[in-house]
Amino acid sequence: MPNIRPLSAELAKKAADELFEKPERLDEDLAALRTWLSKCPHIKARTDDQFLMMFLRGSKHSLERAKEKLDMYYAIRTAAPELMRNRDPEDAKVQELIRLGSAIPLPNTVTPDGPRIVLMRPGVNDPTKYTIQEVFRYNTMMADIMMKEDDNLIVAGQLGILDLSGASMAHFLQISPSFVKKATMWSQEGSPLRQKGFHYVNTPSGFELVYNMFKNFLNEKNRSRLYVHGSNLDTLYEHIPKSMLPTEYGGDAGPIQDIVDAWAKKMLSYKEYFKEEDNYGTDEKKRPGRPKNADTLFGLEGSFRKLEVD
Repeated sequence: MPNIRPLSAELAKKAADELFEKPERLDEDLAALRTWLSKCPHIKARTDDQFLMMFLRGSKHSLERAKEKLDMYYAIRTAAPELMRNRDPEDAKVQELIRLGSAIPLPNTVTPDGPRIVLMRPGVNDPTKYTIQEVFRYNTMMADIMMKEDDNLIVAGQLGILDLSGASMAHFLQISPSFVKKATMWSQEGSPLRQKGFHYVNTPSGFELVYNMFKNFLNEKNRSRLYVHGSNLDTLYEHIPKSMLPTEYGGDAGPIQDIVDAWAKKMLSYKEYFKEEDNYGTDEKKRPGRPKNADTLFGLEGSFRKLEVD
């Protein structure tokens, strides 16, 4: 049997029904992935069962799709070192971003087999103090820990709530098409996770410009899962019950500070893990065929012509 966490009964049923998971095939599929990796001179990857399972589940157990996702996961991370390298939980700015609660996974799911809900609050960051790259790098650290620990996230996917209270034009001006391309590729092509929806609340003026920029780089499926609620939280509650949210939003998930404190402790425990992460990635000089580097992955020629800015 593979060395992985057993799923709850509810998640095991979802994995079987939606991801076509067959426990009797897991050993064989994991071995096939490891054999393939050993024959890829350009990829240096983690190969433990739990890590590789993430890609099988994210590919609905298609071995070929899992290989593509694994390759892109490391290629995109290697091509965007400013977002993915030298991530230190003890770094002063990372510690500050944790304490601010700029992004937090919420502790409860709507149903036992429901997706993980992540609350992002970019307006709490001072844009004169933190660059968008620093904020995003912190978000990737949180995402990596969740991918390692959270079976609801891996099996059922994730729901995002982006609360733009306090966000200003100074925040939006940090966001370039180049950054948006990298961020969307990281979350879309470079991630094994299933995105189940993204909800924007408390949207200020200037939001449409950034929203359209992000939307332009998303595939059709993810574009159809975007919801803009403005300041009307009642329409948000039609998708995510109010009870799931922190106390500050009138919910039952406890105060944001309690969630932040738990995450601050957890993040510090991953210091060695993030140090190890810098050893993994792709060496594009060794890739057979066309390299997947910053130019070929994020090249923006022609993209500006397609931007639909209202």
